[in-house]
Amino acid sequence: MKQETHAPETPATRFLHQHRVAHSNHLYDYEEHGGTKVSARALNVPEHHVVKTLVMEDESAQPLIVLMHGDRKVNARELARQIGVKKIAPCQPEVAQRHTGYMVGGTSPFGTKKMLPVYMEKSILDLPLVYINGGRRGYLVGVHPHDILRVLTPKIVEVATQDGRTEP
Repeated sequence: MKQETHAPETPATRFLHQHRVAHSNHLYDYEEHGGTKVSARALNVPEHHVVKTLVMEDESAQPLIVLMHGDRKVNARELARQIGVKKIAPCQPEVAQRHTGYMVGGTSPFGTKKMLPVYMEKSILDLPLVYINGGRRGYLVGVHPHDILRVLTPKIVEVATQDGRTEP
């Protein structure tokens, strides 16, 4: 765990306070390309309980956010089918930052620069508590998944791959 004890103020934490979402603050030493494996280990929680915020786009370059378990990948073809578009692909990091206002590795679904459609893997709702980015690298917030449902009103999808590979 990081030595810093005071949680940073970010657009995400302002959004959580504004919407009266109870949350816990968890700082850890960020590692470039470490992903949810590093944060789960630092927080001593299952990687399945760490939710990543993925910024993707459809064939018209319309951005969207996908909330997915840390130990799962998004089946982009199935996501496109479920939401009624031809194709879904990850945004380039600079494009994702332009849409959200967050650096890759610190992207939160809360308090984004632009209102983006949010899609959430259905099984996230089965967890009692999830850890999701708080708007800065090395900072997660613990929230109840039903609070995510309440404040972001995501569309629920079932697009997780079990084998850890990203499907085109």
